[in-house]
Amino acid sequence: MPRILVTNDDGIKSPMLPALARALAPLGEVVVVVPHVERSWVGKAISRFDVVKVERVEVEGIEMFTATGTPADCASLGVHSLFGSPPDFVVSGVNLGLNSGIAFLLGSGTVGAAIEASLAGVPSLAFSAALPRDAFGLAGEERMRAVGDLPMRTAEVAADITEVILRRGLPTGVDCLSVNMPPEVMRATPREICPITRTRYGLLFQPADGGYRHKFSGLIVDSRPDGDVAAVARGHVSISPLRLELSGELPAALAAELTRA
Repeated sequence: MPRILVTNDDGIKSPMLPALARALAPLGEVVVVVPHVERSWVGKAISRFDVVKVERVEVEGIEMFTATGTPADCASLGVHSLFGSPPDFVVSGVNLGLNSGIAFLLGSGTVGAAIEASLAGVPSLAFSAALPRDAFGLAGEERMRAVGDLPMRTAEVAADITEVILRRGLPTGVDCLSVNMPPEVMRATPREICPITRTRYGLLFQPADGGYRHKFSGLIVDSRPDGDVAAVARGHVSISPLRLELSGELPAALAAELTRA
């Protein structure tokens, strides 16, 4: 059976984690490596100087590993260091909050872990889900109650999509998938294949304690009815193929001027 590495950026206490691990268990051997605390908004950061410590823990009867590093650290450790041989597949998430649109996608530790796995040659999927409105800003038991049965519903959808990719594989030219789910998601929720919507951050930092503290206050979204942001707004699941090809093209006149001796 294939080995599936599960990671996330919400850490070991994420209410989504045990449900996802259980939902994926029928598909293969599931191993879990996640940050020991929440490490959101760190993208694909790698710990350069800190010693990353790993601990074996048990959550709801499931053996897991925690690491003091970033989500991308966890992906790298799970691929190269902890299990003797690389996994066949990496599933990152399910993130507590959407990562639709390019701004959130590039900042996401969930997507960053999937990209790190892809760079290591392992096919990967990143799953994210919108929270019910009354769950924002809560923590601990309060957040668990507000989240309700979202972990089970998102895990079922994630397992269904993962099964298809395990069976069919990612096509040539696709390095990983980013999947975003609405808060009402169920297995029967319509799914769309979507490009990533171009988005930009608004104000990210506000004065606090003699400096500045992160306080996200808005997103600027370019109108694109076929994009991932619009799909989730319609109540659908967006599935976005990602290609790690960052090269663009310049107009011939500009290229000639830039390269003129």
